Amino acid sequence: MKVSLEWLQQYVDIDISENALADRLTMAGLEVEAVVRPHSHLDGVVVGKIIEVRPHPDADRLSCCRLDAGSQTLEIVCGAPNAAAGMYVPCATVGTILPSGMEIKKTRIRGQTSEGMLCSQSELGLGEDASGLMNLGAEHAAGTPVAWALGLEDTVFEIGLTPNRPDCLSHIGVAREIAALLGKKVHLPEIPFLPVSGDIAQQTSVTIENPELCPRYAARLVSDITVGPSPQWLRRRLRAVGLKPINNIVDITNYVMMETGQPLHGFDFDRLAEKRIVVRTPDTETEFTTLDEKSRPLDADTLLICDGKKPVAIAGVMGGENSEILETTSRVLIESAFFDPVSIRKTAKRLGISTDASYRFERGVDPDGTVYAIQRAAVLMAELGGGQLIGSYIDEHPRPPAKSPIRLSIRRTNQHLGTGLSQAEITDLLQSAAFEIQTVDADQLAVTAPSYRVDVFRPEDLMEEVARLWGYNRIATTFPGITAQAEAPGKSLRVREQIRDRMEGFGFHETIHYSFISHSAADHMLLPEDDPRRRTEPVLNPLTEDQSVMRTSLLPALLETVQKNIFRQEKTLKLFEQGKAFYHTQPGALPREIEMLAALWTGLQKPLTWHTKPIETDFYDLKGVAEALLAALGIADGDFSALPASACSYTQPGQTAQIRCKDTFLGIIGEIRPAVLEKFDIRQPVFALELHMEALVPIVPEATQFVAVPKFPAVTRDITIIVDQDVEGRQILDHLREAETQWLEDVFLFDVYSGPPIAEGHKSLSVRLVYRSTTRTLEDAQVNELHRSITQSLLTAFNAALPA
Repeated sequence: MKVSLEWLQQYVDIDISENALADRLTMAGLEVEAVVRPHSHLDGVVVGKIIEVRPHPDADRLSCCRLDAGSQTLEIVCGAPNAAAGMYVPCATVGTILPSGMEIKKTRIRGQTSEGMLCSQSELGLGEDASGLMNLGAEHAAGTPVAWALGLEDTVFEIGLTPNRPDCLSHIGVAREIAALLGKKVHLPEIPFLPVSGDIAQQTSVTIENPELCPRYAARLVSDITVGPSPQWLRRRLRAVGLKPINNIVDITNYVMMETGQPLHGFDFDRLAEKRIVVRTPDTETEFTTLDEKSRPLDADTLLICDGKKPVAIAGVMGGENSEILETTSRVLIESAFFDPVSIRKTAKRLGISTDASYRFERGVDPDGTVYAIQRAAVLMAELGGGQLIGSYIDEHPRPPAKSPIRLSIRRTNQHLGTGLSQAEITDLLQSAAFEIQTVDADQLAVTAPSYRVDVFRPEDLMEEVARLWGYNRIATTFPGITAQAEAPGKSLRVREQIRDRMEGFGFHETIHYSFISHSAADHMLLPEDDPRRRTEPVLNPLTEDQSVMRTSLLPALLETVQKNIFRQEKTLKLFEQGKAFYHTQPGALPREIEMLAALWTGLQKPLTWHTKPIETDFYDLKGVAEALLAALGIADGDFSALPASACSYTQPGQTAQIRCKDTFLGIIGEIRPAVLEKFDIRQPVFALELHMEALVPIVPEATQFVAVPKFPAVTRDITIIVDQDVEGRQILDHLREAETQWLEDVFLFDVYSGPPIAEGHKSLSVRLVYRSTTRTLEDAQVNELHRSITQSLLTAFNAALPA
């Protein structure tokens, strides 16, 4: 937001320096990002009086001028056709740098000395006229700085406003802040009484069909307008705040908007069908052409300003080319309205349009400022456009907002701010910003915010106002009390840290990806149509097509990272990620969030060195990682069992296992299907692990139980049995662990074989059993007897046989 200091002084008496004012505004929450002089390029330009004009001896289109520049007389070669003795013109002296970037130097032109440059409006950046020298008139003496002579010694503040301060998107709004900070009063421009003719009610009408989207709409009519250039003072002020002058009617609507903060729009009244206004959403219209000559798509929620037959503007955003002000316009209907901020914001966002009007409407304008703004604009149009005011105005206001006072506690205000202000001091501060105050008791105030402060609606907002007006820099710095004992982190966080430490210890690298993935990820993972992971939550404003939905699995992003690394010749990868997956629940509701752990391993089992051979990693390598992870977390009952082929959508049947702890499903582990790898352009085997943290965390023991180092030696025995091919090694191990044997400490499978001489459809499994007593050293006879009993139970339970 740019504000002109010269413009501000029209409303409030500013008696401090520019830098001091910038500091005061910044400390009050209106950060001044820059202080600039927009016409600093005129510093070397002075008023010059042409004393004599004579033809250039060697150029037909040039003339030699002798110029009185106040303290000196200059000889300047000029090519302007209107140069004449006695004229007062702008003279750029040596050293001046013009807006075009040209630096004025003393030079010779066709043999004649030139000690400066006589300038047109265009060359000084003060207008479009480049046909000849700018005639300044004889009002100022020669040598007077042109910036002073034209009233251009202005300073512009560039203020970075937060979205909650739309009241400061105007010069009057900033003037109110300055008045509150300096203890001054704001002087609003008076609206003079001008003669009127007729009655607007007999010439037009306003109908609001959607009062929830347009609570207030005011209109006024001005006739006999002459459209033409705006006066110099109006164009100067608009340029100072970055607006381009167009014509007197459009410029007035922009001027009043920058003055009051209320966006206005002028319609060519004679181009309105049935000479009336209807505020509504689309009936059958699907497109509308705006002032920029672009066709905009309409939806059912787009609020339109219409005449008796068609739309003429998108409410609060942009007018239509079918009702714009033309050079032939003679009657202007001025619109001043209050629109629902949410509606305007959605419309502007959907259409990709951001205008000065929409920027203000979507943040909230003063609902009580519509009539003042329209009266101000109508009077200016009558004065500057030679128009005739039509009597009265229309003000449709079907839903006046209720003003409710806010209760403010003095004690709580001081407690929150760390101040010791009295009730009287807080009252004075708030009243300086136009808040209405009523004293309830010794601690309570009833405060009513002015209508333009749409950001104030709760006690905390008033406390912020007190802090701003008192001065943030006057509030003493204090530190909160810190207890000596810190709270222990939650279990979920502790488990996450444990997993991170263990996985890094296993040689895995942690990755962090965006929570957004491509909508096609579910297809790439070959998920069935009824799979819950296809219930994705769409992102309302995706950055790219590849980040259009929330992820339901961590694997797609990990696979993309594998592919990128392989393409860079990094073919051995051990990656893991801990994060959330998001499942769509119902429209308008938040997605269900599930904490997950995912890991991938591809490439070699071990780094290649001179004394090792390259061994490709396989399913059992990653299974060993999963087993070690569960053991490190203290989960002793982790169980791996084959997953049915129908449940393996993105992993290989026969190379996939589900991980359970008793009746709790923890996740899966397996080799990624070649068809899935092809989708991700990966040409080597990849093995994946997925764990559900919500199921894993509750079964992790809170504390580690100490077990003493055994005092007595262990005795090992092996069993080799021949079983059907369908018997899983896990079943053998489970049977042995469940056996009621007091000395059996541990069992593990160490060999699997199928092939001759073993019959087809069978395999041999070799299991090692570890026996140990906690009270004495076991004797061979005792172990042998127990081992024979266990062997017999295996043969019976699995219809097994011993090797020949």
